[in-house]
Amino acid sequence: MVTELKRKPVEYYFNLKYPITIIPSEEGGYVAEIEDLPGCLSQGETLEETYANIEESRRLWIDVAYEDGQDIPEPRDKQGYSGNFIVRGPKSLHRKLDQMAKREGVSLNQYLVSTLSHSVGMQEAKKSGTRKHEVSKN
Repeated sequence: MVTELKRKPVEYYFNLKYPITIIPSEEGGYVAEIEDLPGCLSQGETLEETYANIEESRRLWIDVAYEDGQDIPEPRDKQGYSGNFIVRGPKSLHRKLDQMAKREGVSLNQYLVSTLSHSVGMQEAKKSGTRKHEVSKN
């Protein structure tokens, strides 16, 4: 016996608020992406046009996925992250990081957050080559 799961109506997915990433294009205009919906991209010459185009792309993406019986991911929950994680490393690295934090006059935790934030920011800048903005306007 095959049990069919009851799906939520398509309107449920249309009403979800997905974060949108806007990237200025080197050629002018903007590129928009909804990372939670793989392949959901659009572009526009102005921010207003870009928002309108990504909204249309979002609705089409959801509509096609729903019609095809595919799973539609819900928006990632930023509140789902506690901000706590455990990192295991060699004692020598722990000692060195602690020494560096003391030299800066901050706690090890503050030093690690600052260092990780700087590193992630540098990687994002290198990856995109431009400024990247994430918004939740739907």
